[in-house]
Amino acid sequence: MQSTKEFDLVIYGASGFTGRLVAEYLVKQYANDRSLKWAMAGRNQAKLAQVRDDIGAPADIALVIADADDATSMQNMLDRTRLVLTTVGPYQLYGSELVAMCAQSGVDYVDLCGEPVWMREMIDAHQTTAQDSGARIVFSCGFDSIPFDLGVFLLQELAKQQLGATVPRVKGRVRKMRGTFSGGTAASLKATLVAAKQDPNKMQLLLNPFSLTPEFQGPEQPIGNKPYFDAELGTWVTNFIMAAINTRNVHRSNHLLSYAYGENFVYDEMLMTGPGEKGEAIANAVAADKSMSGDKGPKPGEGPSKEEREAGNYDVLFVGIANDGQQVKVSVSAELDPGYGSTAKMIAESAICLIKDALDTKGGIWTAAPAMGNKLIKRLVANAGLTFKQE
Repeated sequence: MQSTKEFDLVIYGASGFTGRLVAEYLVKQYANDRSLKWAMAGRNQAKLAQVRDDIGAPADIALVIADADDATSMQNMLDRTRLVLTTVGPYQLYGSELVAMCAQSGVDYVDLCGEPVWMREMIDAHQTTAQDSGARIVFSCGFDSIPFDLGVFLLQELAKQQLGATVPRVKGRVRKMRGTFSGGTAASLKATLVAAKQDPNKMQLLLNPFSLTPEFQGPEQPIGNKPYFDAELGTWVTNFIMAAINTRNVHRSNHLLSYAYGENFVYDEMLMTGPGEKGEAIANAVAADKSMSGDKGPKPGEGPSKEEREAGNYDVLFVGIANDGQQVKVSVSAELDPGYGSTAKMIAESAICLIKDALDTKGGIWTAAPAMGNKLIKRLVANAGLTFKQE
């Protein structure tokens, strides 16, 4: 059915650091695609116009004034678009009303959220409304958690083909990562910890690996917060800061896929630091690092230079283990800074995939794998510089 909306997607927060990168990506990647109608939204018209000019966007790219403190302006934005792509976080501070309005209005939504307690609150509050309105709401469409969610999804698809069934155990192991976590990620972590310390129920949700699967509790999961030597992989491994959100999203994907990975599915993520004494020393140093919850690092709206973003990369290995010991291995990698450069491309392609390719995905609150699956993998490989391969 042809949409009567003025825009396919609106970037909400386009004058912020990450929103600007998303707009820049659309200008570059989709310059010749006249079928994609998009706009830039935010509170300040002058800032939006400046970003539009700075990134070389066409002068006719629409600027939409939308302020979270002005519900009328937000509704006006939703009335004009099929999908809102929002980079305005921490979402628990600035996103709740937008999710509610999208769910009510039948408007699709993608974000960069890494805040599992808030996500669970949104699921509880708006899942039924989104199902009824047809709004497809997809959280965590950046480095958390697309490479991990889709990496496990692809591994399980290959396991079905090669072993005849999905595997009950998957290890996610970050082999290489160079780049900066975003200021938004750090701010989200701090806001999450503050909220959890004030409310025991939120703390319980934060610690529960099945916090995003209402009414389902699977088997005990590895905690992954202490370094150890993984003899099978021949390397020391240590805690990976994004595991607390990625593992929750992977379990939600399994839940939304009707437990295609099995009801006894076990999944964890660790950072590989290498063999020997050097590997052990790095593992211990990473485990002791508390900088993400401190005041150092980029603030929301700040980030690395273009050169730093382009020098970044990441490579994640997924090892699937069947009950009889047979293994399937998949890797997901990209040659860009994970927290900014690659994230901007991933959320843009998620938005376009949702409105152009995943047309049979029904309303509700989703993760990327069940909402878009192989269609999104195909887009990320073709356009966003990601590589998915069997090892």
